[in-house]
Amino acid sequence: MGLADIASGVKVTSEQHDRSVAAIDVTDASLADRLAPFADDLPCAAGAAVTLIESYVSGSSVGDSSYAAGLAPVTGAKTLHLLGEPIAPLSPVGRRVVREWIDADCTRAEALELAHASEAEFALAVFVETHEPLAGAREALEPVFMPESAKRPTVTKRDVLAETMSDASELR
Repeated sequence: MGLADIASGVKVTSEQHDRSVAAIDVTDASLADRLAPFADDLPCAAGAAVTLIESYVSGSSVGDSSYAAGLAPVTGAKTLHLLGEPIAPLSPVGRRVVREWIDADCTRAEALELAHASEAEFALAVFVETHEPLAGAREALEPVFMPESAKRPTVTKRDVLAETMSDASELR
């Protein structure tokens, strides 16, 4: 196959299509307002969930965020899971072992040993495997869980160096 074969069908156009990242609508609704539709299905009070999420989003661990909200770490992890935050207390192999235990393919003692998990980790993994996140929760909280860098307009290297670059008209 020659270069002509590879380039066949390639054409030059004078237009370019904008292929930017889709914008996310960040509304002014408070976190408490966003959580209100899901409050009855959470394992903690809505106020504690607000504190938990605010602490977690600011960079604290699940455990530290749970303590800040006055919750046990397992309750905090369950709450985050139900709100759509990926929580995985075990490795993929450990999760497979938990699913096997849920399907009654092994005893609990065997599953604990094979998963290399503590009692609390195992219990949380069972919760995660048996409870789906609440429908619509992640979408409602997406602006909260979205990293700050994703909320700001993206500045590329080309934008930063724009003053140092010449355009094609300057090459004549």
